[in-house]
Amino acid sequence: MTPREEREKIEEQMLSPFAALAAKSKGREKPEEPCSIRTCFQRDRDRIIHTKSFRRLNHKTQVFIAPEEDHYRTRLTHTLEVMQIARNISRALRLNEDLTEAVALAHDLGHTPFGHAGEEALDKAYRSFDKSAYFHHSKQSLRVVEVLERDGEGLNLSWEVRDGILHHTKGMGDFPVPDSDATMPETLEGRVVMFADRIAYVNHDIDDALHAGMIKPDEIPAVVNEKLGTNLRERIDVMIRDIVAQSQDKPQIIMSAAVMKAMDSLKDFLFDRVYRRISETEGEFERVDEVIGGLFRYYMEHPGDFLDGEAAPSDKSKLARMVCDFIAGMTDRYARSQFIVHFVPRGWPAG
Repeated sequence: MTPREEREKIEEQMLSPFAALAAKSKGREKPEEPCSIRTCFQRDRDRIIHTKSFRRLNHKTQVFIAPEEDHYRTRLTHTLEVMQIARNISRALRLNEDLTEAVALAHDLGHTPFGHAGEEALDKAYRSFDKSAYFHHSKQSLRVVEVLERDGEGLNLSWEVRDGILHHTKGMGDFPVPDSDATMPETLEGRVVMFADRIAYVNHDIDDALHAGMIKPDEIPAVVNEKLGTNLRERIDVMIRDIVAQSQDKPQIIMSAAVMKAMDSLKDFLFDRVYRRISETEGEFERVDEVIGGLFRYYMEHPGDFLDGEAAPSDKSKLARMVCDFIAGMTDRYARSQFIVHFVPRGWPAG
């Protein structure tokens, strides 16, 4: 028996009857010979970690755009916090930690530079060249692993991982009643990541906003302090414990109504006092829109500057798709540097 087969046997014996078992995966789009050491989900996790897209997350904005200070979250640290929360929940519920980890690590691979401001700007720029197109980071994350990585071959991940990536977020919306929404992840592991993503960002974004002086502790809604706690550690602990208690031995991942209400209050507070303020008061969204929109127009007119010798398609919608992929993959600093290269006068050299 190989190490992989031993692990698959252990999963069948030890995991919850509601867990996704590696041995019963729906498989890959392109069949592959199984690894003798790793399960399919372990193999997927390793493929994700070694991608260029994963490494670039370290230089992509979470909320605060290109901060000078070192301690604000980036898209990579957010991803790691989501993974840690999700694995703790999965372990307590005897779900498949390897699947959970793979989904968590890949869920934001398609995020743009400059965070959600960049996502809005890229969607706007993309639509200006293709009226039927739109951009959303969860679909782009799936596109990264299916199409863009490995020089266009994709990672050929398991179906369960791809499903979790595609359905990991509800945006600003509240979570639906379990099993009432076809856009929910099919596996419980995918749903754990969906909850962990929100638990992570409502807590670390509040923490960063406090650090930045945008909000004060006494401004946080009273229901949050009463139901979740007064600091990041307490709130995360309460949310994790509540999910585990409510979901134990059930084919669902759920929160109690009281904790869910408090979490939603924290989320709404963030959107109102932090995200919207950055958008409207600080003027960052306008600057991001100028950078992303300018780069999109430039590459549509000069495709040779990013296609690396590849012939540009004559179909403008196909070219727009390629430009969208290129800009979405940029880090904050690369996007800024390219904007400077293409739009800022360089000055006349000394005679």
